[in-house]
Amino acid sequence: MAVDYLADLTERTVHGLLKQRAAERPDDLFLHFEAQDFTFGALQEAATRIAGGLAALGVGRGDKVAIMMGNRPEFLLCWFALSQLGAIEVPINTAHRGTLLHYMLDQAECSLLILEGAFQDRLADIAADLPKLRTVALLDGTEPGGIPQQLLDFRTLESAAPLGDALAIGPADPVAVMFTSGTTGPSKGAVLPQNYVLMQAAIIAEACRYTPDDCLYNALPLFHGNAQFLSTIPALLSGARMVLARRFSASAFWDEVRAHGCTAFNYIGGILPILWKAPPSPDDANNSLRLMMGAGAPKDLFEAFEQRFGVRLVEGYGMSEIGIPLNNSIEHRRPGCCGQPLPQYEVRLVDDDGADVPDDTPGELLIRPKTMNSMMLEYYRMPEKTVEAWRDLWFHTGDYLKRDADGYYYFVDRKKDALRRRGENISSYEVERGVNAHPAVLESAAVAVASELGEDEVMICLTLRPGETLEPIALMRHCLRQMARFMVPRYVRILASLPKTPTERVQKYALRAEGVTADTYDREADPAWHALLKDAAA
Repeated sequence: MAVDYLADLTERTVHGLLKQRAAERPDDLFLHFEAQDFTFGALQEAATRIAGGLAALGVGRGDKVAIMMGNRPEFLLCWFALSQLGAIEVPINTAHRGTLLHYMLDQAECSLLILEGAFQDRLADIAADLPKLRTVALLDGTEPGGIPQQLLDFRTLESAAPLGDALAIGPADPVAVMFTSGTTGPSKGAVLPQNYVLMQAAIIAEACRYTPDDCLYNALPLFHGNAQFLSTIPALLSGARMVLARRFSASAFWDEVRAHGCTAFNYIGGILPILWKAPPSPDDANNSLRLMMGAGAPKDLFEAFEQRFGVRLVEGYGMSEIGIPLNNSIEHRRPGCCGQPLPQYEVRLVDDDGADVPDDTPGELLIRPKTMNSMMLEYYRMPEKTVEAWRDLWFHTGDYLKRDADGYYYFVDRKKDALRRRGENISSYEVERGVNAHPAVLESAAVAVASELGEDEVMICLTLRPGETLEPIALMRHCLRQMARFMVPRYVRILASLPKTPTERVQKYALRAEGVTADTYDREADPAWHALLKDAAA
């Protein structure tokens, strides 16, 4: 029987949910992180103090506040605090640096950055060219040079007087700007309302049948919507416990699950193949997990994974802009399937002319919500991109799916030019921009090629300026300085020319079709690449 997880909420906001759970169960444990434990009440009190400290700095409704830190309780406290103020969280991937980091802080018009000290060098490189950024709250850092913004110790926020009466924040108010991968241009900031967060959490809690007896293991980075909206809030909504890990570790995963009695885990990307590749153990199935939920698993892995680890897999389909419009349920599943449309959405599959396609025929997935404020509000400061995505009053996902006669949907391919590697969405435009910054490169095209882990590997195909030469390892060294490590191409093809249409558009489909050829450089087979990584780590 379906449970309405939102029925008892008196206030449909992120901070309102925490406030209600704290009032109902103040002394019950909610969050465990390493040696720290937070009850519902303690988490609420700490978040309210930080909200008071932020308010004293002048942070208020509509202000954009960037958070760049690894997994730790302070991230969640800041998120709940900002929600109380009607301010808008802008989570920043901790791998970002240079041009892309500058772009996100500037594009989102962030006035405050809450920064973990481990990443302060990233800011020092770009701080002078961020006039809209006024203040930096530094967590566990040192007094940095080269940062003209006002600096304050984050710990002073924790000791501030608690916020008094919160502003009247409602379900339609923005709570986050989540940057999603650009395809033919820069990354876009999806503005997400309060109700979006709660509805996605309710969808997950319903699909997984979460109860207060559950314990969710959250090892995904908190700058991902997955860790926030599909793990933290579902746990809070169902009154369950949550164990927050600093990061996902295949070697530590099962030990952590067993040690804390975790019953559920929301996965992304290549996590299932990574766990599968670990050496088998006689006690693989001796763990407390009852289910794992995430994107589609490789069909040949699905049943074998369940049998080996004694866990039930629940698959779905989603993206930052739209949430989770399709999923399976525990009771009704089909391996390798995205599931069926949820009642909160209208769903279509159309051909390139916008006509509906019949069963078993690939078409682009179009989505429209039936509930107000349950999808993104807009792409921040990109009205033309918002209109493009919502043309014909349907959101165009850019993904091809097909539907069987029973109404189950299956992912086929990506229409849009984006890549996904190890759970990270990667903009081909941003990879190309970084590669093209090398003085020897004339032009380039980033494409996805198959990975042994089930998602994409990044291949860069490029041409050189006349008279130039370029060793692939030199390009790798350049890329490590220009972009996050997960964006650095694995494969490099240096060509005399790129295949193009008569209008000079690169025919990426032709490059994808050729794939990894005999003349393709593979960094993983190059000892110099691994030496480079060791030097970078040192």
